[in-house]
Amino acid sequence: MAATSKKLNKRQLESKESKDSGKIVKRAKNISVDSGDEDSDDVLHGLSSEDELDDELDDASSNSDSDELDNESDQLDESDEDQEDAEDEEDAGTGNDADKKESNGVSQHAEQRKTLKERKLQRKSGETVQQIKSLWERLRVKNPPIPKPVREKLCNEIWELSNDCIEDLVLKHDASRIVQTLVKYSSKERREQITLALKDKIYVLATSSYGKYLLVKLLHYGSRKSRQIIIDQLHGNLRKLMRHREGAYVVEDLFVLYASQEQRNQMIREFWGSEYAVFRESHKELTLEEVCASSVEKRNIIARNLIGTITASVEKGSAGFQILHAAMREYVKIANDKETSEFIELLEENFAELVHTPEGAEVASTLIAKANAKERKGLIKTLKEHAIKLIQNEHGAVVFITLLMTVDDTVLVSKAFSPPIKEHLPELIVDKFGRRPLLFLLLGLDGKYFGPNMKNELQRYIKMSETTSKKPFDQRRLELLKRFAPMILSGVNEHYKTILDENIGSQFVADLLVNDDVYEQLSESDQKLFAELVDTVAIYFKGDISEEDHPINKPFSARLLKSLIQNGRYNVKARKLEPLEKVQGLGIPFAEKFYEDIIDSSNLLDWINKPNSSFTIVALYEALHGTEEGEQFDHDLKKVIKKIETNDSNKGAQLLLKLMKH
Repeated sequence: MAATSKKLNKRQLESKESKDSGKIVKRAKNISVDSGDEDSDDVLHGLSSEDELDDELDDASSNSDSDELDNESDQLDESDEDQEDAEDEEDAGTGNDADKKESNGVSQHAEQRKTLKERKLQRKSGETVQQIKSLWERLRVKNPPIPKPVREKLCNEIWELSNDCIEDLVLKHDASRIVQTLVKYSSKERREQITLALKDKIYVLATSSYGKYLLVKLLHYGSRKSRQIIIDQLHGNLRKLMRHREGAYVVEDLFVLYASQEQRNQMIREFWGSEYAVFRESHKELTLEEVCASSVEKRNIIARNLIGTITASVEKGSAGFQILHAAMREYVKIANDKETSEFIELLEENFAELVHTPEGAEVASTLIAKANAKERKGLIKTLKEHAIKLIQNEHGAVVFITLLMTVDDTVLVSKAFSPPIKEHLPELIVDKFGRRPLLFLLLGLDGKYFGPNMKNELQRYIKMSETTSKKPFDQRRLELLKRFAPMILSGVNEHYKTILDENIGSQFVADLLVNDDVYEQLSESDQKLFAELVDTVAIYFKGDISEEDHPINKPFSARLLKSLIQNGRYNVKARKLEPLEKVQGLGIPFAEKFYEDIIDSSNLLDWINKPNSSFTIVALYEALHGTEEGEQFDHDLKKVIKKIETNDSNKGAQLLLKLMKH
């Protein structure tokens, strides 16, 4: 019984060794395929190296022996007592069997190595490839760096050997990496020679699991002439490549990183159809709108070609590609209402992948503007999962503003985006792009923050939404402001130190408080929150201003205090201050309280004699001088007037003395 068990275990052991060996080889292949870039040398070399692969096989074999011996021991313990003697004899020979198996495993591995080397040498240019590999191993060493003369000598030797067989090298995993390294370290002239040598293989490289990395290297290190050769060779095949798993990445890199604007336009025209690829020179100056206006039939053909390529690419997982976004932008320009609805349905699950490129953001904003209420609900559901990344992205912020401007269901928008905005409010307020949607809620499309180009773009989306949105533009914004304002006030009050420590954060607080629209949308309880924030800002400036870290020593702090004391917004066009009508607690009340609680007579002179803080005293003088609330301030000011330092660096003190004389 035990002998039979041992025979079974031996067969199981051999079977397990075979399976483990197969798994390791498969792992080696997967690692090699997934990591094509020459710069990832450690990973790429990994298990594809014969010696390391053999080590893995040895480990697997050793583990298999150990597991099977453990199983045998368990079976022996469970045997009948009557067979103990026979089993002891067999057990005594177990060690010898294990040694024999290990010896057999080593010899098998040696035989495998020998066979593998013989096969490689039998391949076309096999011996030459082996010579090239030995040189490449020296060339690719990064630490310590190889001297330039040595590197050039190695490059020359590799090129001499590979010149005649380069087409055989580029489509193989390890050999392709040799050519990548050669491209990286060679001169401009040799790179052009390599490109010319591979001219007829460009399309094959673009669709190869290994060759695509070499093609990207040629684009990256190549000259303008080399890039033009590659673009010309791929011309006419872009639509086919976009549907290819490997080729799509090459086309994307070519479009985003290496093509000129003229070449980009030509690449996009190729998506219109084969006519525009074949006769590219005759259609060079045409725009999509001009072509579609000339013929309904042409419009239908172009729309069909575009949506066909887009659909195939999206289904293959390429929805985030910028060149595809450019093709989508062409499609939405000419799509009718039915086609737009179908397009929204196609992109709904991948909608968030559009917003990180300028072309994709334009597509996303257009679809939001043209979508109906049900479609917008689905798009909002997709976007809310990526809310913070969306808002902080340069192009995503525009998409979010478009959503705020056009969606009538302000309750849905508030519920979807309030929680993530509340959680990340401090970082959004001080983020260059993240603050823009919040500033839109506070001020609308104010020219202070939205330049002419951006305003025109956003107003274009507003016009697109006229047939799908029912509420007036300002009404939507005020409804959203009513829902977001209390949350913003609470968040600023909680994180005021972080926010006021930044220039754009201090500016945001001024826009939040010196704002009739905000105050008007607040309930009575929220108005108390508003007053609490005003007090918080004032107390923030309490302390000894001679200390370097006092907030008044930051130049932007004086501008914040000046805004709160003046209680108005400066109209640049009219060149005058426009006082607020609805906000309570700013202006004279704030100036009086700020002087009593923060400055008073004990440190008034210090505030005047420091360049940054002196302008705050000027603002206090303009607000309080001659008023009943300002009697104490005027009295204290007269006491220190003779001690004021009027040096050239303190413009605020000079202006104060000038005002007092009048």
